Amino acid sequence: MARIFEYFVVCGMGPEVGTVDGNKGFHGMGVMYLPSLLDQYPPSDKSRYPPPPPQLPTCVLPAGVELYSSGYDTNDPSTFPRSYPIVLTEGDGSKIYVSCIAFRDPVSEDIAEAYRMPPNSFADKCICLVSHSPSFRVLRNALEEVFMLCFSPNGSSKPLWDIIAYMVSNVPLPTPGKDRVLFAIENSLLSVEAPPKDGLPHADVSFQPLVQCLDVDNFIKLFTAVLLERRILLRSNKYSLLTLVSEAICHLMYPFRWQQVYIPLLFFSGVDYIDAPTPYMMGLHSGVDISHLVMDGVVVVDLEFNRITTSEEIPPIPEPELSFLRSEVLKLLYPNVVGIDQMKVGFGSSTEQYSKVGNKLWGEDHDLQLRLIFLRFFASILGGYRNFINTSNNAFNTEAFLKRRSRSTNQPPEPMISQFLGSLAFYHYLDRGIGSDENTSNLLDKLQDAIGRGQNPISIFPSPSVDPEIITIAESDEGISGEYEFAFLSSAKIGKHTPSSPSAVPNSAKADTLSPMERAAERERMVLDIKVKLQGLWLRLLKLGATDDPLSSFEYGTILALIESDAEGIGGSGFVECIREHINSGWHCQLTEEQFIAVKELLKTAVSRATSRNDVPTIRDALEVSSEMYKKDANNVADYVQRHLISLSIWEELRFWEGYFDYLMEQSSDESANYATLVTARLIVVASHMAGLGLPDTDAWYMIETIAEKQKVVYKQFIMLRGFLSHIQQLRIGYWGISSVKQQSVSSHGLTSPHPKDASDENKQPAEASGIGRSWVQSMFSRDTSRTNSFGRVRRWTSDSGTSVANENGTLRKQDLSAAGQKKTQTNIRILRGHSGAVTALHCVTRREVWDLVGDREDAGFFISGSTDCLVKIWDPSIRGSELRATLKGHTRTIRAISSDRGKVVSGSDDQSVIVWDKQTSQLLEELKGHDPQISCVRMLSGERVLTAAHDGTVKMWDVRTDTCVATVGRCSSAVLCMEYDDSSGILAAAGRDAVANIWDIRAGRQMHKLLGHTKWIRSIRMVGDTVITGSDDWTARMWSVSQGTCDAVLACHAGPVLSVEYSILDRGIITGSTDGLLRFWENEEGGIRCVKNVTIPSAAILSINAADHWLGIGAADNSMSLFHRPQERPGGVSSSGSKMAGWQLYRTPQRTAAMVRCIASDLERKRICSGGRNGALRLWEATINI
Repeated sequence: MARIFEYFVVCGMGPEVGTVDGNKGFHGMGVMYLPSLLDQYPPSDKSRYPPPPPQLPTCVLPAGVELYSSGYDTNDPSTFPRSYPIVLTEGDGSKIYVSCIAFRDPVSEDIAEAYRMPPNSFADKCICLVSHSPSFRVLRNALEEVFMLCFSPNGSSKPLWDIIAYMVSNVPLPTPGKDRVLFAIENSLLSVEAPPKDGLPHADVSFQPLVQCLDVDNFIKLFTAVLLERRILLRSNKYSLLTLVSEAICHLMYPFRWQQVYIPLLFFSGVDYIDAPTPYMMGLHSGVDISHLVMDGVVVVDLEFNRITTSEEIPPIPEPELSFLRSEVLKLLYPNVVGIDQMKVGFGSSTEQYSKVGNKLWGEDHDLQLRLIFLRFFASILGGYRNFINTSNNAFNTEAFLKRRSRSTNQPPEPMISQFLGSLAFYHYLDRGIGSDENTSNLLDKLQDAIGRGQNPISIFPSPSVDPEIITIAESDEGISGEYEFAFLSSAKIGKHTPSSPSAVPNSAKADTLSPMERAAERERMVLDIKVKLQGLWLRLLKLGATDDPLSSFEYGTILALIESDAEGIGGSGFVECIREHINSGWHCQLTEEQFIAVKELLKTAVSRATSRNDVPTIRDALEVSSEMYKKDANNVADYVQRHLISLSIWEELRFWEGYFDYLMEQSSDESANYATLVTARLIVVASHMAGLGLPDTDAWYMIETIAEKQKVVYKQFIMLRGFLSHIQQLRIGYWGISSVKQQSVSSHGLTSPHPKDASDENKQPAEASGIGRSWVQSMFSRDTSRTNSFGRVRRWTSDSGTSVANENGTLRKQDLSAAGQKKTQTNIRILRGHSGAVTALHCVTRREVWDLVGDREDAGFFISGSTDCLVKIWDPSIRGSELRATLKGHTRTIRAISSDRGKVVSGSDDQSVIVWDKQTSQLLEELKGHDPQISCVRMLSGERVLTAAHDGTVKMWDVRTDTCVATVGRCSSAVLCMEYDDSSGILAAAGRDAVANIWDIRAGRQMHKLLGHTKWIRSIRMVGDTVITGSDDWTARMWSVSQGTCDAVLACHAGPVLSVEYSILDRGIITGSTDGLLRFWENEEGGIRCVKNVTIPSAAILSINAADHWLGIGAADNSMSLFHRPQERPGGVSSSGSKMAGWQLYRTPQRTAAMVRCIASDLERKRICSGGRNGALRLWEATINI
């Protein structure tokens, strides 16, 4: 028979002391330390249940283990023990319920002595009862009884470990609706039972904390956010509240289930999980600082202050269901107030049933009434839903259901219902209910039928026909723990049975203590258990379809939680081993685009966690499996996962590669092979992985050379190794370009000398990228034949002076940066605060916009910002300390686009409106409405005209004077994300999600071309004269001819989506920026275009490129800014590199901050760059430069 208590567990400071930050050893009293599993009963090898999850210690002590100079103090409430429940979610979605009591206990003398801790120190310790049954009350009551026995001055009548062992081994799980189990702990009698299966699910929690912490409106708002599967963060200073409120709100969803990430009590070191893009419900102690996190879209529920905040609107529950829900909850909570005007006798009252329970203290009747209210809500809002289910494939006709509801309510389709019908919870409900046993006991269907027949809703619940059978668990007079000793409660008092010292413990009990080898075997069993769960999740992950979002999938979220929440690394190592076993079983290793994204991110996380634990075997295995898995790109070329792991710092460690080489040598089974041949073969394997990752050539060769020298490799093998590394580097760079996650140096592809002591040549010319013509193949594989391979000079990572080596392909050296810093350039950073939400749009008022016959106006150089707070603000950088000139109010949702001219400001918003403002008076002049969804682009034109584009795929022209839409000048098949307009020629270019660049001649009223070639969204567009440049999510940029409608070149060397493109008019060159953090300069020559310079300065996506004649402003998502300068050339002169575009040099870059930004604007005339942060602040960088 199954038991209700599966494990009794103790967690606290273990023999391996380390901080939550990963630092080993003791680091003082004010530091938090990682908790460990100290003991458990029964041992895993003697239990019928899977072992406790490895992340259990971290979860039951979420803040970590803290050391104290004193223990329990009756006058200090902070020292009192704390009792709280937690809920863990396993890989298969099942829940583990844990009751915890945390208290201060003396630190073991052995640990204190070994780590030189202060004497008589105390540390946090936690005892737990673990179960798969949601019986919160009995778990808490039983654990508290055990705890009281531990610290009772009279001790217990029997050894404490016998009491615990008997309780865990003998209390059965009651049969739902039939049994009631009675058992005793010392002199306390406890009972447990479960409701019938055909009733509401077992919810052994009180719903009172939920309705006490939140008022009715916030309560309903939280419920709506849960139904719509938003990212929800609960905050409280009490652990119990976080778990109880999370469980209560999940039970109110019945018959639906929360299918997303579920962590009711998040450990403090996992606070970064809040930035996860997937829906989740998490609880976090209010003492944890989250000010550094990006909280866009997160619904933050403050249970202490009855407050809910979010940057995204939560669509309300429609009428009449909202009024019903609100009134019924109010009747239950305040029956005497709601029914105060009603007669108490003579007539029936609608509040009668609530009055009966309302006059009593909150209890199980209140919980049942509250659950019934929400079940009736679902019965109303989903009335007749069964008629719209196709039983053959479980498909639900959402459109037909919404139309039928609109007709019945005489209202347009409600966003809340349409979003709920598309939720994962609703789809899982359909999958569970149709054609399954659950369909026969579906209370929602029964309630709808009962309401249709006019019956009392209570009639749907089963009535107990007979009283439950009482099962009494008698206490045993004999110890059953098998001489098992709990040696973890050092401060417990257990009367005459308490051993006074370790020597008092029977020898047989000591012999039963696990040895280190047994502990290792125990860990292997836990690994096996987790691998079984990971295997199922991995196979389901490989079934993701083309329309699935991998980073939002349940499988991805669960695997990620297993990897990140596991302090011992079992989740990460198990995931990597799971992939290896799948490969060994014959898997072809090819991934779809969606699967590739998920696997890449999971492997990155696994390697990062393994690096922090110095888990070399897991890193090594991840390296090898990443070289097997791949996807096919648009050109049917294999793109391996390994190439996308270059951002991890472990690959720069020489000691890792030395260890990996030693491992390969140990794995060699051919003892007869020549040693030199064997060493060379293993080094070739190492070199292959280095090239697959994309390590810079000089860095890779330095490490290969160091290992080879230690193995006494002869000159002939050196030449072979250098030739092989050069060859594969050529192949990789020829197709993918230079890896750009870090500042790198790539040598010429010639063979270098194996002896670095010969000389050092710092005067090499930059290696040129391949030329790009009309043919993609030609652009990828053609080479400059003027170069000849020759023996070069090998360079170390750093020069003799300790500074970075020069980069041959444009990445700046530290010497360059320091030299630039020595110029007499005054720089200044200002933080402009005024927005209360993330800055989503930023525009710089240029001289061209405001110039008139009188000359420059004072507002040239102003910055205009828009935010999620629905405000537009005008900033004047020339007035230090009083930069904010005006605040424009009128929008009701997030601002997405801004433009201006001499006298007006125009802004577009998610509220589907375009507003025109007077720049001088800040008055709202016109509100232009005509687009259906959100506005994406706006542009002020001459002649009081405005050009707008939106997600409905249309581009409209407006006459501000008459407040009318003159014409819809362009139509795309999907949302427009970017547009360009030439006011002199009337040519309009627009592109977006349909991956097509459209060209219209507005004056002629016709579409000129549809430029086809990109395969994914087009994010950026630039039009100058007859040339259009587009940047796309397909990792390429393209150059088009407006007049011919043809693609002149494909710029395909980036390793991520191209977010920004710019055209340098003076040089006739192109600059592209990507999410790979790489800035590429392209020279347009006769016969083709080639990349002449690559620069890696930011470490995040490049959002903005703005070029003037001699200045170039760059901004990236990590808030890094850069100012480039190209000196004026003498007549007849050429740049030192032989190309104009290669003459751009970094002039200045300010120190980067931690804030993440969404938009950047540049004023190159005044050498200013401004960024808009997700924290609502603008960061203005001004460099006053004299040359």
